[in-house]
Amino acid sequence: CLDTIRQSFTVADGPLSGGWVDEALSGTGMAVKKEENEDFTFDESYVKRQKTSGAPDGQPSALSSPAARALRNELNMNWDLIELLSTMTVVERWVCVNIVKLLREENTVPFMVRYRKDMINHMDADAVRDVQLVHLSKKTQSVIQTLRKDGFLNAELENNLQSCRSLDELDHMYSPYKKGSKLSKARRARDLGLEEAAVILLNRPNDLVIQSWVKPGSEGLSSLEEVTTGVKHILADMIAKDPESLAYIRTLCGNSFVTIQSSVSKVHKKTRDIDKFHLYFDFTRHIQRIQAHQTLAIYRGESLKILTVKVNIPDSVKSDFTRWCINCRWRPKMLGRPSDTKIIGDAVEDAYKRLILPLLTRSYRTKLSATAEKESIDMFVRNLRQRLLVSPIRGSVIMGVDPGFTHGCKIAVLSPTSHILHTDVLYLHRPGQRTEADRLRHLVLKYSCNKVVIGNGTACRETEAFFADLISRGLFQPLDVSYCITNEAGSSIYSVSPEAVKEMPELDPNLRSAVSIGRRVQDPLAELVKIDPKHIGIGTYQHDVQPGALKAALDGVVQECVSFVGVDINICSETLMRHVSGLNAGRARSIVEWREKNGPFFNREQLRLVKGMGPKSFQQCAGFIRINPHNLHSCDSAAPEKPAVKKSKGKAATNIPSTPNPLDQTSIHPESYHVAENEGLRRCVETQVQASCLEHLARTLDTIPETLQLIVEGLTQPPGFDIRQGFEQADFKRGVVSMRDLQVGAVLTGRVENTALFGAFVDIGVGKSGLIHKSNITADRLPPSKRGRSLFLGPGERVEVRVLNVDPQRGRIGLDLLRVLQ
Repeated sequence: CLDTIRQSFTVADGPLSGGWVDEALSGTGMAVKKEENEDFTFDESYVKRQKTSGAPDGQPSALSSPAARALRNELNMNWDLIELLSTMTVVERWVCVNIVKLLREENTVPFMVRYRKDMINHMDADAVRDVQLVHLSKKTQSVIQTLRKDGFLNAELENNLQSCRSLDELDHMYSPYKKGSKLSKARRARDLGLEEAAVILLNRPNDLVIQSWVKPGSEGLSSLEEVTTGVKHILADMIAKDPESLAYIRTLCGNSFVTIQSSVSKVHKKTRDIDKFHLYFDFTRHIQRIQAHQTLAIYRGESLKILTVKVNIPDSVKSDFTRWCINCRWRPKMLGRPSDTKIIGDAVEDAYKRLILPLLTRSYRTKLSATAEKESIDMFVRNLRQRLLVSPIRGSVIMGVDPGFTHGCKIAVLSPTSHILHTDVLYLHRPGQRTEADRLRHLVLKYSCNKVVIGNGTACRETEAFFADLISRGLFQPLDVSYCITNEAGSSIYSVSPEAVKEMPELDPNLRSAVSIGRRVQDPLAELVKIDPKHIGIGTYQHDVQPGALKAALDGVVQECVSFVGVDINICSETLMRHVSGLNAGRARSIVEWREKNGPFFNREQLRLVKGMGPKSFQQCAGFIRINPHNLHSCDSAAPEKPAVKKSKGKAATNIPSTPNPLDQTSIHPESYHVAENEGLRRCVETQVQASCLEHLARTLDTIPETLQLIVEGLTQPPGFDIRQGFEQADFKRGVVSMRDLQVGAVLTGRVENTALFGAFVDIGVGKSGLIHKSNITADRLPPSKRGRSLFLGPGERVEVRVLNVDPQRGRIGLDLLRVLQ
């Protein structure tokens, strides 16, 4: 059994994860840590944590390699994807090559972060998600095919399209040719045959006789003025779509003071929302200085027609660009007449005003929007991750309370394993409270319930005061009862969802809410995955970001958290299972069906018997699946007497053992079992680690240091180890404090409830969350582990704060951060 394996790692000073082993491993940067799981160092910037040595693939990949060349040919662009990704994400080229390769092989982010650390240079999940294939190439190839089919494509246009580095640029090139769009001025001039005249003007101006292109009676060619205008439009279009010209003007803008400005719209309507935007009635910021939350706020005000927003580009940009075009880039190859020079000058001015300036404005606004959305999504992701990874409350009977006035407080008593023991409705805020208090006392004593979880919705504070009063009067003695307030966001939506109906078909939706409130403290991860992350109440501006990008990011972090915590395949719900790396709704359903038909899984290898579980799916999910012997023996079904056999068309039958494997309850991946089961592993650890380092031991066992560290951790962690054990827990208390008790200057402890782009909201136990403005969250007040990403704090973290101001009428509390409590 695994205990025997663990004992083999025990030396005179204690288990492998302590004493001399930590000291020996620390020299390699790979020390085993039982209380701090390195997969979850979320707050430190991955750029600062990059390692440049020790990784087997840690060398720049040559562009001429078959894989890189095939990728570039497939993308069919004039830029190198690896170079572009490396520049955009500040990640070394060899890491980008490996990440692209792993993603193209359909490896999931959690699998890469845990089991392919050597290939991704120990990057965290957030960083890996940033280094993904861009969709620009697919869109470009689609545009090229459309233009070729419509007969508009030529070599110059195709080259310009393949040189685009953003969707804005691509749209700028493609918009004149879109079906149904109004013909551009340049397009109409080309249809009249004036492109040849424009080319002659640039290459052989003395050969151009503009009068010869005049055709009286023909629309667009009937006069010298019309012909000249048509030539100008073609030249303007050429200038505006020339990659060199666009690159030059972007350089000019980069060296200039470009600002974004918002003001009150002249046609705004008097609404109650208008006061929310008073800070932006006369607002101007440098394009590189504006904060993400300011961008989202002014864009929201614009969408509500309260604000008018514009980008201001200095006039010097126009003058410098015009001078460069006339004297350098678009200067005729031969000396021409003054009239020809004027045509080019007019074309340059037209190109800037009518085509380039709108493109620059759109580009700046798009970039600001994308940056703000990314920061908002990143903040949402960090909040969600910390909410999901709150440490569960084990071994206690819990009473979940969904408070209310008219319809009463919904009560659900849950066993330590989250089974529903009793549900009821108590009217705690009506006349006759004494009778209801007696009923409540009876339930608490009958089920030995010593922890109460109250939702933070309507009647929360009154319900809290009711329980605090009963506790202070000793009504629940001899039990020591305490309570906590938890965020109930999303519980009502979940209570009427198909998942809730399937799970609790006999219960009223209101009682299902009480069950959800209690369970989200017993096991936050298992309960919160049932709720759409947008409804958990942890984000800001989530309605202002692209739904697709937000959903992808949130789905990714849920999968990441579920995978790294791990799930016991024999007891976890189908909803939780579908978030495991490598699984989806269909595979999760098949696993449940197999479990119902054949009984519990005795080992990970039996997953191969499940319908739809191919080699790749098994590889991605196996390390995150657990087979807990305790839960295995508690199952009703017995183990099959003979090994199961998996039959597949065109393949030889594969024998799958039905005996338990002690390694299946650890995070060690099956692909590394041969190392973990090595008989000489103990001898190697006791002699070689102490004498040299982890790298040498890894070479001895024919593996890599990262894999060996996972094996050592898996073998030394206690049975039922949960990485969340060292994380923050819900705060249980016995008394209540109100906002009236607050005084400016008071020092309090609290817990971060939510973070926004402008600060952190902290629950200090008075019914209203206080705000620590981001200006008060400085690096010197944070522990080193928190000095990485913007704002640093996340839901669940305990902090010490000072009250700066209290506004009872508006229900606002200003706080100053003193320190983060460990």
